Amino acid sequence: MLGSTHGTFTTDLRARVVACGDSPRTAVHGVTAAPGDQDVSGRPLHALVPDLDRFFRPESVAVIGASDTEGRPNTGITRQLLAWAERVGARLVPVHPTRTSVFGIDCVPTVGALAEPVDLAVLLVADPLPVIEELAEAKVRFAVAFASGFAETGEAGAEAQERLAEAVRRSGLRLLGPNTNLNAFERFREDLDGPAVALITQSGHQGRPVFTLQELGVRLSHWAPTGNEADLETADFISYFAGRPEVGAIACYVEGLKDGRSFLLAADRAARQGVPVVAVKVGRTETGARTAASHTGKLTGADRVVDAAMRQFGVIRVDGLDQLQDTATLLARARRPLADGVVVYSISGGTGAHFADLATAAGLELPTLTQAKQDELHQWIPEYLSVSNPVDNGGHPVGDWRGRKIIDAILADPSVGVLICPITGPFPPMSDKLAQDLADAAEATDKLVCVIWGSPLGTEDAYRSTLLGSSRLATFRTFGNCIGAVKAYLDHHRFTAGYRSPFDEAPRTPSPSFRKAQALMRPGRRLSEHAAKQLLRAYGIRVPREQLVTSAAAAVRAAGLVGYPVVMKASGAQLAHKTELGLVKVGLTSASQVRDAYRELTDIARYESIDLDGVLVCQMVGRGVEMVVGVTRDDLFGPTITVGLGGVLVEVLNDTAVRVPPFDEHEARSMLAELRGRALLDGVRGAPPADVDALVEVVLRVQRMALELDGDLAELDINPLMVLPRGQGAVALDALAVCR
Repeated sequence: MLGSTHGTFTTDLRARVVACGDSPRTAVHGVTAAPGDQDVSGRPLHALVPDLDRFFRPESVAVIGASDTEGRPNTGITRQLLAWAERVGARLVPVHPTRTSVFGIDCVPTVGALAEPVDLAVLLVADPLPVIEELAEAKVRFAVAFASGFAETGEAGAEAQERLAEAVRRSGLRLLGPNTNLNAFERFREDLDGPAVALITQSGHQGRPVFTLQELGVRLSHWAPTGNEADLETADFISYFAGRPEVGAIACYVEGLKDGRSFLLAADRAARQGVPVVAVKVGRTETGARTAASHTGKLTGADRVVDAAMRQFGVIRVDGLDQLQDTATLLARARRPLADGVVVYSISGGTGAHFADLATAAGLELPTLTQAKQDELHQWIPEYLSVSNPVDNGGHPVGDWRGRKIIDAILADPSVGVLICPITGPFPPMSDKLAQDLADAAEATDKLVCVIWGSPLGTEDAYRSTLLGSSRLATFRTFGNCIGAVKAYLDHHRFTAGYRSPFDEAPRTPSPSFRKAQALMRPGRRLSEHAAKQLLRAYGIRVPREQLVTSAAAAVRAAGLVGYPVVMKASGAQLAHKTELGLVKVGLTSASQVRDAYRELTDIARYESIDLDGVLVCQMVGRGVEMVVGVTRDDLFGPTITVGLGGVLVEVLNDTAVRVPPFDEHEARSMLAELRGRALLDGVRGAPPADVDALVEVVLRVQRMALELDGDLAELDINPLMVLPRGQGAVALDALAVCR
């Protein structure tokens, strides 16, 4: 019987994780970390938050290449910047080598001629590179480069952008762009109050629908059009906005992430602050990813990894710009939920049933109202109508004093946190009265009240004035957007209520296993199964008793030591899939079978021209649930951890979950919950429950290995990991490792 080691691992891991290292300041993936602020792989553990106050609200602005000649593009931009500078109270200085004034404002010929340092320089020049050094000497803090023709154009453009980025790094200033636009300098409405939406977009045009929410009464505080992100990136603005008191939610349109760790650190900062981040991320399909790369010149990353990383750190991913608008608005404005229960209230039984179907399928909780509450509602609603949830009022009560009574009674129920009223079409004057009652109730309660106004016109006074006129009422135009936003709202508050940053407990110093494992690495080569299992042993992951032999006689002796029955397998660095080649023999019970198996395995290897380092004689392990645990590298995020159903059909089943380190035990268990075949671990058809604790322990140990061997390990595949019945542990029956 094989014992379990999982009981001591968690305590040991936490003890090592909180230790702080003294390694020198290190730059990994373009992000610099100070000593003690980096994990064992050298990646930073805290977001570096830029002070962008003087970018968005500068005291002085220099416009390089300013013009007032009609018909020139620079003239329109200069005119817009003048108006913006006046609104924010900034002094604007035109810079032009041949003009004495622009729009009546005195010019200076060069950046070096600026009389005093300026906060922001706007570069209206085709090649911003020569200007960067001048700006640094003039102590300019921020610059914006509109010029295109960089990474979005191909290899030559990417090289030009890297030269620009390097010049910016040397200069000490911060650059927005290139290939950006004037969105940061738009006219924002200042007559709106309440929590605001801050907007980040890599494509200016894609941010227009969110920006125009102001016309519906939604406050916007900032717009950061990041463009090609040679320097300032989406993560910088998320980190900055998460600390702004006026920001209630951050809406992002992302084509490609510049650096995976920077993005996760920014999302972590937002989660700590309780600020929701809602994002459209392009690249779900190969076509979308290719188009995004050509537009911004950035890696889009494996979408499955991006999706998992976003969920892991609480970023709410949506698909459409309409969803981005609706979800960000709701999350910015709504107060913390008092309960998770959702009640659907309508004038039509059909409407209520339809909406309830969709809401339940999406995972919203629609509790059955108590009999006492139903009796109360039947004071105003005919007895023959169902009020259990959905609540069907039949129509007439909304036209008089009963309508508000019904709404207030529903909201008074302690199990109800959200009331949703779908109005599929206007039916004045009753719909006008219903809209007013809902708006008034929303103003009087701390609970969330949502309305879907289904009219295709959207010109009705009840919609334009009554519903949109209330900042406490959440108004939608479609069922789907309402359901998605409400689910995101409830999920976000559940997530942040229990959020503990995994970066706080990420390992900072190597474990005792590290040096043993590092000695096994063979740069650029695949390890044999035997060597890969030694790697697992170094990290305390159990493998069967086994011996590597190079003769039939040695195989017989090994079988006696290991104990019959045994498994015999060819072992060599070239071997990835042994079963298909007949290089695995199972259930051998005698010395003669072992001798015959040795000869057969070595004969097949010679015939297939496969170099072996020997034959493994292995303990035969009892039946359990076959799982796979692995490590792969993502271009953006570095090492990623995968767990799923394993065995010879792993590629066919394709039932896996992925996470980006660092993560904790809770997240490891949530990976298992995502699997379609999760029930197998609980025991089915008379099988005993599997040792899930041992499986989780293996996942955490593999994560530790992936972080510590980040510079050495390219890929790891434990398949199958046999998860034995509860209390008996988990055993890695086979392993493949590839060195970087």
